[in-house]
Amino acid sequence: MKFGILFILLATGITMGTAGVLALSGATISGTLLSVLNEYHIMMPQQLLFLANLVCWMLYFLMVSIALFEIKYIFVKGFWRFLREDTLVGSMVSGIHRHIDSLADIDLKDDATRCLLKFMLLQIAIMIVLCLFWWFGMFLAILYGFALFMWLKQKLNSIQSDYEILLKQSQELKEGNFQTELPADVGIFNALKDEFSEIRTGFEKAVQEETKSQNMKTELISNVSHDLKTPLTGIRNYVELLQQEGISEEQRKEYVSMLDQYARRLHILMEDLFEVSKANSGNIQLDMVELDIIALVEQVQAECSELLQERQLEVVWNRHDLKQVSVMLDGNKAFRIFENLFINIHHYALAHTRVYIDIRQVKNQVRIECKNISKEPLNFDADDIVDRFVRGDKSRHDGGSGLGLAIAKSFTEAMKGSFCIETDGDLFKAIVEFPLIKDA
Repeated sequence: MKFGILFILLATGITMGTAGVLALSGATISGTLLSVLNEYHIMMPQQLLFLANLVCWMLYFLMVSIALFEIKYIFVKGFWRFLREDTLVGSMVSGIHRHIDSLADIDLKDDATRCLLKFMLLQIAIMIVLCLFWWFGMFLAILYGFALFMWLKQKLNSIQSDYEILLKQSQELKEGNFQTELPADVGIFNALKDEFSEIRTGFEKAVQEETKSQNMKTELISNVSHDLKTPLTGIRNYVELLQQEGISEEQRKEYVSMLDQYARRLHILMEDLFEVSKANSGNIQLDMVELDIIALVEQVQAECSELLQERQLEVVWNRHDLKQVSVMLDGNKAFRIFENLFINIHHYALAHTRVYIDIRQVKNQVRIECKNISKEPLNFDADDIVDRFVRGDKSRHDGGSGLGLAIAKSFTEAMKGSFCIETDGDLFKAIVEFPLIKDA
């Protein structure tokens, strides 16, 4: 309880209590009250008077004690602090101070604040003008207040209607309906219209990505089953053939050779799957050293020369006068990237054509482009071809694992590079970029 109210109560109580106990004590001493009690034949009048005096004096001293306690509290807490925190005047001053501070915090640059301030000043001016007409002005003020109420109610209903439209759109979005469009005008929520549209587009894209991911998982399971089944079926068939009696030594050697091919194919498939899984999970260890990327690509091309010669593919180099380009790479992983690219060229390049290897420096990056003419129509998405088990040859008879480009992309990104595929008609282009050492 604030001190102002308590002070009024205590002052009133002590004043009235003092007068009361003095009057009671005087009447008791003079015998007036005793005579009145005897006149009405009240039982035990003396004991009753004693009890009444005792209770009144106890209540009186209780109020005095409370007053003394409050005075002590003032001295203990400090007069100015007590005045500021525990009195009505202090509370009023603090409230005024807070409101003044809040007025100082008003941002007049805000459009909504300025509009509200103008509206308030306009209402004050209108009320001042109406007050000049005395009783007729009061009547006009009542009419104006009623009209203002109806106008504000109409505005509130409009805002509520626009809000319900946004709420309905949110519910449609929650249920996966991305086709509905917001009206051209949603009042004060127009600023949220573009944001809402971007959120809807983002949700729609996320749903599409999730659907694509689920489809890819289903296709992955199907492709893994197919790629594992093919060599396992071949191994089982040739084991059964080897178990037959009466086969010649030449046939036995042929069956063993085929078994070795299927076993190697299965081994390569498992290794590729293991590598791409490690890369995608981030659980890959890199031994980064300084390498000459030109020498590395030349070495890989030399080791894959027999594969390229099988298809009579001619490699054409364009180094753009670069003699040596140093980058920080893991040698084994970098070798695997370009080995996979040359193997991919061996599988899918048109025979008797040229393969172009273009190495150039682009700003702070070294860019390696491997270009070849495809033997099959490039009727796939350039982004999808680097996914796991995706092949350019849909017939799936090339013997590859379908993981080569996925591994190359994963290893490139793990070494802070970039990997992308571009197509132009029958031209297939693999682009690999790595940061130079000064920016690695």
